[in-house]
Amino acid sequence: MKSVFWMVVVLGVALIIQEAGGADECSTVTALVSACASFVNYGTPDPIPGAPCCVAMMTLSNVASSTGVETRQSVCRCMMDLITTYNPNATAIATLPGFCGVSLGFTIDPNTDCE
Repeated sequence: MKSVFWMVVVLGVALIIQEAGGADECSTVTALVSACASFVNYGTPDPIPGAPCCVAMMTLSNVASSTGVETRQSVCRCMMDLITTYNPNATAIATLPGFCGVSLGFTIDPNTDCE
């Protein structure tokens, strides 16, 4: 099985995104979105720029945009997997980048094609 790793250094922290034989390793994306757990789970408080949730979304934006299309596609697939897994909270997850004023380089909607 072929494994491809991308290492991205963001704010002095090395983040590793792995694609193993076509299956994405989503632990980095999951960890960053988990900084927004209160909003994702309860819808409150709204994320605001500068808050830990938005710092995590900014980091995710940097990861998605800093190492090329393969990483952005991997981040997209991981986000869509989170939305599928946590379907009742899909809207909250999808709106995080907008609340924080960041772009992930792709639009999150029900028909998102990460390719």
